[in-house]
Amino acid sequence: MSYYADLHVHSKYSRATSRDGCLEEFAYWARLKGLAVVATGDFTHPAWLADIREKLVPAEPGLFRLRPEIEALVESRLPPMLRAENSGQFMPVRFGPARFILQVEISTIYKKAGATRKVHHIIFVPDIEAALRLVRRLDQIGNLKSDGRPILGLDSRNLLEIVLESGPGSFLAPAHIWTPWFSALGSKSGFDSIDECYGDLAGSVFAVETGLSSDPPMNWRLSALDRFRLISSSDAHSPSKLAREACVFDTAMDYHALRRALATGEGYGGTVEFFPEEGKYHADGHRACSVRLDPVETRERKGLCPVCGKPVTVGVLSRVEALADRPSGYRPPGAAGFCGVIPLREVLAELLETSPASKAVARAYSETLERFGPELAILRHVPPDALREAPALADAIARMREGRVVREAGYDGEFGVIRVFKPGELARAHSNETSPALRRGRRRAPGGTPAPK
Repeated sequence: MSYYADLHVHSKYSRATSRDGCLEEFAYWARLKGLAVVATGDFTHPAWLADIREKLVPAEPGLFRLRPEIEALVESRLPPMLRAENSGQFMPVRFGPARFILQVEISTIYKKAGATRKVHHIIFVPDIEAALRLVRRLDQIGNLKSDGRPILGLDSRNLLEIVLESGPGSFLAPAHIWTPWFSALGSKSGFDSIDECYGDLAGSVFAVETGLSSDPPMNWRLSALDRFRLISSSDAHSPSKLAREACVFDTAMDYHALRRALATGEGYGGTVEFFPEEGKYHADGHRACSVRLDPVETRERKGLCPVCGKPVTVGVLSRVEALADRPSGYRPPGAAGFCGVIPLREVLAELLETSPASKAVARAYSETLERFGPELAILRHVPPDALREAPALADAIARMREGRVVREAGYDGEFGVIRVFKPGELARAHSNETSPALRRGRRRAPGGTPAPK
């Protein structure tokens, strides 16, 4: 049976993360989202590794779960629709208490070929012993205590060598490969190929993380990426951000089976993706001047901001265009599938004409999950007929699944915005709304019309 996995997260011990980033909360939100496997993140941090060793126990080979007494407490917080005794009416994939995979992100900063390189990597190990061996080696190179995502003055190739030496089954994937500032192929500090980044050990890399600002069709334009599995992960800095991107597997619940699927493609079902325009480095631009440019405009302006004259941040779309050797629309034979999604809270916020962080959205989110099951089920699997009591939501989900969305691209660190309705369409969508959560949650001005935002 297939399952969803989120392979890149961060604990509360990483910088700029939520205080709620503990194992119990990750397990809880994994259930709300519909994930079967979630990464631990940050296992090189001593305090987080201590938490992992205290709270997790071995489950299937290479995977872990919460201790029974902790798992029972998480289970007790869930609505009945999401508890272990229920399979989820609309969830045609494995669904139950979360399994954890040992993962950490490492930042390497070093000089190579006359340039300063800043590359992030995600690393996976099959057991605590391999994690400890890796920690001992890296602790001799840099400070592992100051950040859950440590920064090391280490060549990417040499980091890969250390990972491979930590034990059979350990592997590395370059993280969010297109991010301008911190990635293998980024415009500001990366390389022009994965081979350049990892040198003679590049053949040991079999998967690359595409990041929020790109999707598979963008990556398919580079023939040099054909040999890699394209993976997508949330890179969540708080538990509630889990599964905004995820991978689909059709393997046994087993670390080694998951690794084999990534290495060979057999049993790998593809990805759940942000619409790439929502990523904060999709387009070119200069945030300080509120300037967003497409690749043609950037070239015409010689990479300079039209307002202040300073260089713009060259985004993912331009960087892909610069390295591509195939036209837009090309799909390699045998490429894994993908689908674009909008996080459910963002969909509900648009319907309620308020912020995703509002109490109204939180209430509508909870009620929607209680009725239909986990978030990924709602976004991908619930039949339209089952949503007939919430016609506005049904319409929004249908548009999202078909890719009929309004896109406002992110740039220079500013997230983009994806909407499902054009101006004027939302009022019509609400005209027959019967869902209590959606009707109750909409902000109203005197006279019954939606309040201005």
